[in-house]
Amino acid sequence: MQRVRRGGGGGRRRRGQGLHVPKEAAPGRADSDNLLRRAACQEAQVFGDEIILPHEQIKKATVFLNPAACKGKARSLFEKNAAPILHLSGLDVTVVKTDYEGQAKKLLELMENTDIIIIAGGDGTVQEVITGLLRRADEAAFSKIPIGFIPLGKSSTLSHTLYPESVSQVQHIIDATLSILKGETIPVDVLQIKGDKDQPVFAVTGLRWGAYRDAGAKVSKYWYLGPLKTKAAHFFNTLKGWPQKHPASLAYLGPTPRPPEEPEQKTGRPPLYIRLYKRLAQYWAPTVKEIPKEVTPEAWEDTQLSAIEFSITTQNRCLDLKRTEDFMNICIEPDTISKGEYIKRGSQKMLDPHLCPEGSQCLQASRCILQLPEDTGGSLAIDNEEYEAMPVEVRLLPRKLRFFCDSRKKEQMLQGAS
Repeated sequence: MQRVRRGGGGGRRRRGQGLHVPKEAAPGRADSDNLLRRAACQEAQVFGDEIILPHEQIKKATVFLNPAACKGKARSLFEKNAAPILHLSGLDVTVVKTDYEGQAKKLLELMENTDIIIIAGGDGTVQEVITGLLRRADEAAFSKIPIGFIPLGKSSTLSHTLYPESVSQVQHIIDATLSILKGETIPVDVLQIKGDKDQPVFAVTGLRWGAYRDAGAKVSKYWYLGPLKTKAAHFFNTLKGWPQKHPASLAYLGPTPRPPEEPEQKTGRPPLYIRLYKRLAQYWAPTVKEIPKEVTPEAWEDTQLSAIEFSITTQNRCLDLKRTEDFMNICIEPDTISKGEYIKRGSQKMLDPHLCPEGSQCLQASRCILQLPEDTGGSLAIDNEEYEAMPVEVRLLPRKLRFFCDSRKKEQMLQGAS
């Protein structure tokens, strides 16, 4: 899909040997932040002081840092709040800084083996990294590598699922970094979004197309109006024509039963004589022709729609770790609302872009095909990143990736499911 451009040594040793916890900072405005950093470094030092045996390997962590995130402040935020914690923990840390949009996808194609992948940025960085990861020829193996997310961007949607709310940005970054060291993970669904020509794009939040998305992308242009900029962007969008209809056709498959999650069993390599016996038995075994199984035709459903906005989202925002079906949520918002209601709801959409208001048509699907008219303009928003509007096929990849999370959030998910 075409993206729319926008302005180790041997012997017994300690993991964190040679690194020291920084001294307490001088009194000042940032006293509370410095105390948080100090406490986090002391907690990380406990992991670094663990003794590892000569035959064990230090874990490798590859960090993909987007310095341009958070209006260029991401590098400073990472180096002050996250980097000391990672180094004190004894991880073998490699930081890869991206210089331009789309570079992370290319770097993932060349990435060698690593034990942990860490994404330091916002929604755009997450999308680039997982897209590069799942485009690899060996993605089946690499998709099992646990992923850490350090929220540094202006929009970091996934962080609300992984970590509890924090009183400050520094606390949020520290909590995310410590969660990586503690090792608690949850499975996360992924959407595979494929256009007519290019390679697929992967998303963890969802896809949007419609009038709210178009107006939301222009809010920053009205910065001089202060708190009225959101209402102004939606008001001026209504002057283009009303009602704003977005016609399309949709074909979709319903939810799929969720198979039970089986724990991975790591077994050692069998002895040589057992492997030789199995190979000889397989060689001399009589060949049996397999009887082809009858394939049940897929039950596709078709619908014509005309919406003010159309969205497809994963269940990652409100994860149910005990659910029995896998599906993505499709929301078709009617185009019959008034201009005043549109402007009012536009402010709500800025706070919660994937809000599905009352009166919308809600569908559940494991796969869908969205066909747009040939003269369709505008853009699709995929995880808050803009792509050229085109017909797309969206496929759900349930529990495709594992992300590190705060143990308190995981406990809440398990309690909510029960």
